[in-house]
Amino acid sequence: MALYREVHPTHPQERVIQEAVDILRGGGVIVYPTDSTYALGCSMGDKKALDRIRSIRHLEEHHPFTLVCRDLSDLGTYARVSNPSYRILKALTPGPFTFILEGTKEVPRRLLDKKRKTIGLRVPDHEVVQMLLNVLGEPLMSSTLVIPGDEFPLCDPEEIRNRLSHGVDFILNGGACGLEPTTLIDLTGEKAQLLRQGKGDASDFFSV
Repeated sequence: MALYREVHPTHPQERVIQEAVDILRGGGVIVYPTDSTYALGCSMGDKKALDRIRSIRHLEEHHPFTLVCRDLSDLGTYARVSNPSYRILKALTPGPFTFILEGTKEVPRRLLDKKRKTIGLRVPDHEVVQMLLNVLGEPLMSSTLVIPGDEFPLCDPEEIRNRLSHGVDFILNGGACGLEPTTLIDLTGEKAQLLRQGKGDASDFFSV
């Protein structure tokens, strides 16, 4: 059964975050709050944990995941970023945006889009996530917490506990999250493309 801990959304307790990080380093899967929805997370290089997330969500083998990063320097490590793309990233991070970029050799091959060699990356504006990443010392492999058959992501921590306590290892209750996913932006071409309008406001760059 999953460990269940309450964490303050703006002043997270270090001991709780350390407990979550210990679970991640041990190959576990966690549920954690973000600035958009609750998400499932695991260590970037852990194939077994990644497969568990696929099983929870009934995802196909090549379904894209997202690398959740601390800041722009992390993005530069795991993705190739052009000058025009950097200006967009600088303006929109941290925040509820996911960016499609060409991955670098630092990204495990199984995480890249098989054809395009791209990866989704994001820098959330959420204190719990930021502390998690700082203590973990690397990006978090992540997927929105949507259960098969549900129309929207799970947003209530108690419902998450009731439905997933035997499927994950750790649940961080940071209060209710939203239902709206991130805004998805493709930065691999000459011009940025808005692929999905979500919570993030990108109207300065696109007509949305």
